[in-house]
Amino acid sequence: MKRGRPLGSPIRQNIIEILYFMKSGYGYNIYKKYREIFPKVTMRVIYYHLNKGLNTKEFSIEKVEKEKGDYSWGGEAEKIYYKLGPNAKPSINPIVKEYFDKKKEKK
Repeated sequence: MKRGRPLGSPIRQNIIEILYFMKSGYGYNIYKKYREIFPKVTMRVIYYHLNKGLNTKEFSIEKVEKEKGDYSWGGEAEKIYYKLGPNAKPSINPIVKEYFDKKKEKK
């Protein structure tokens, strides 16, 4: 029997499913979609799994943008856009597919 924690994570797999339909997105946007589809999680957990997914090559960084605005922490925000990496294995979760199909119908 293997020792240690298992490599996979249901939360990270759900993020993979969301990114499969979004093509790319930044952390907060992924977090908002996740909260609409799945049970509540914290933003911190989403960012943890995005960083962990970069290490396991399930995600990769598409681009980094700096956005000017009037934020509580200063005048600029950095948005890191993620996309699926080579090790991502989307299973096309029917719940996620239905969510994005409904979003398309509304447009």
